[in-house]
Formats: sequence, structure tokens, C-alpha cells
Amino acid sequence: MQWNTETVTWAVVALLLFAAEAMAPGAFMLWLGFAAAAVFAIVLLLPNVPVLAQVAAFVVLSFVSIQVYRSWFRGREPRSDKPTLNRRTEALVGQVVPLERAIVNGHGRVQIADAFWDVTGPELPAGTVVRIVSSRGMSLLVEPAV
Repeated sequence: MQWNTETVTWAVVALLLFAAEAMAPGAFMLWLGFAAAAVFAIVLLLPNVPVLAQVAAFVVLSFVSIQVYRSWFRGREPRSDKPTLNRRTEALVGQVVPLERAIVNGHGRVQIADAFWDVTGPELPAGTVVRIVSSRGMSLLVEPAV
């Protein structure tokens, strides 16, 4: 084992990637850090590996580690018992409310609790009871409730 500039460089790259992951978590830099740590171990054990081979190994190991994350870990996250939490417009789907403002040229407004929501749908007069059927951004798609 030999400590040289290349070995120290890969150690620093790995530590910087781990630090970046700690500051902005998202599990992406973590896997790049694992790839850099693996190249560090390779260079530490085999000191005569050319720099081009080291960079190629980092690229390949980065791709492999990210694919491992995507296929192995990403799908295993626990399912929420409240899937619409923090998705306010999706949580409103299915509710029946009266139109606060008539739908004219496809646009109107409803009041739900203390908030006003823009709605899109067929031409309807104010006061018509509508059902929220979906959402698009911050706009709700409605249809007349039967």
C-alpha cells in the first residue's frame, strides 16, 4: 500500500461527495461517493493503475452503483398510509362543493374551507354543485355533481 497524490485525490473526492450528500440529501451523491471510495481502494491496493483507467473505473462504478440504488433500494421504501399528504389538490379529488364563481370560458372558482381554488370545466352558473374529478397543477377539474 502506498499513499501518493492519486490515492489522496480519490479519498478527497469520496469525502467531498459524502459531504455533498450530507448537505443536500437525495441519495445521488452517496452512490457516487461509494464509487470514488472503491476507486480509492483500488488505487491504494494497486498503485500503478493509470489515471485514465482510474477515471474509467469511476465512471463504470458510478453507473453500476446508481443502477443498484435504482433497482434495489428505491422500490423498497415504505408505502405511506396517507398518500395525498402534502398533495393538497389530489386530496380534494372526490369532494362535492358549490361553485363560488360561475365557470365561464372554462374557468371558475370554488371555496373549500377557507381557501379559494381555480376550477376548469363545462360552463356552469354560480351555486351549481360540482364534483372535483382531478387536478392539474393548482387548478381543479370539475363536473356537475348528480
